Amino acid sequence: MRLRDGAELLSLAALWGGSFLFMRLGATEFGPVALAALRVAGASLLLAPLLALRGQTAELHRHWRPIFVVGVINSALPFLCFAYALLSITAGLSAIFNATAPLFGAFIAWLWLSDRLTKLRVAGLAIGFAGVVGLAWSNVNGAASFKPGGSGWAVVACLAATAMYGLAANYTKRRLARVAPLAVAAGSQMAAALCLALPALLWWPAVAPSPAAWAAMAMLAFACTGIAYLMYFRLIAHIGPANAIAVTYLVPLFAMLWGGWFLGEAVTAAMLGGGAVILIGTGLATGMVQLGVRR
Repeated sequence: MRLRDGAELLSLAALWGGSFLFMRLGATEFGPVALAALRVAGASLLLAPLLALRGQTAELHRHWRPIFVVGVINSALPFLCFAYALLSITAGLSAIFNATAPLFGAFIAWLWLSDRLTKLRVAGLAIGFAGVVGLAWSNVNGAASFKPGGSGWAVVACLAATAMYGLAANYTKRRLARVAPLAVAAGSQMAAALCLALPALLWWPAVAPSPAAWAAMAMLAFACTGIAYLMYFRLIAHIGPANAIAVTYLVPLFAMLWGGWFLGEAVTAAMLGGGAVILIGTGLATGMVQLGVRR
């Protein structure tokens, strides 16, 4: 990997780690629905003109149905779930749960696409999901936390979002493997914006959000979604998908860093331990960590 590609990988991780900070800053004033809608609308405004400039709008028209499905299960619903979760849990914790997406992807690929699972990958799935259970248990603390303001439903929302990410990855592999990545990225954001437009109008905040909340939303939409998508697909082209997916391991570190720096969020031993177990399991389940194999 070239130094430039490594620097871009770190920059992407910093952006995606920052998305949890900006969701936490914006969700309280905008509400989850309006924030998610504005996020995908802003990303669409950035990506759609670029798609037209590259002359790839025809691909979007030819494959609009599967792209629309990806927009729903990879953007609209997961962004809504995370925005809801960040009303009651920290940016760092939500990012750790976000790192389980490859686990769900590997599990769904085994169920749906008959993807072969070695004993090592099965062990990785078991280790990763054990880390999820342990981390969730340490934060839920019984049924009382499912009351309003508790962390129970927030954890469920995070895991629902990452399960949808895993489903979307496999659906994309099956239905959109030969479609230009920019067409999928731009089209999925536009589809998500269409899906969330009416709900956003219905649940628009009664009190006008502050300039700080608008700034957080703008950073979330344009930098952490629009620009980040472009960087991610550029990395896939330069270093391959197997190396690009390594960004998943770095995002929680940046999310905890930004949350601690700007919001004073505490990083607990349970978060560090659970996060480490999840990342080890993810590495084994996705084949990025291969014990006993000389590369």
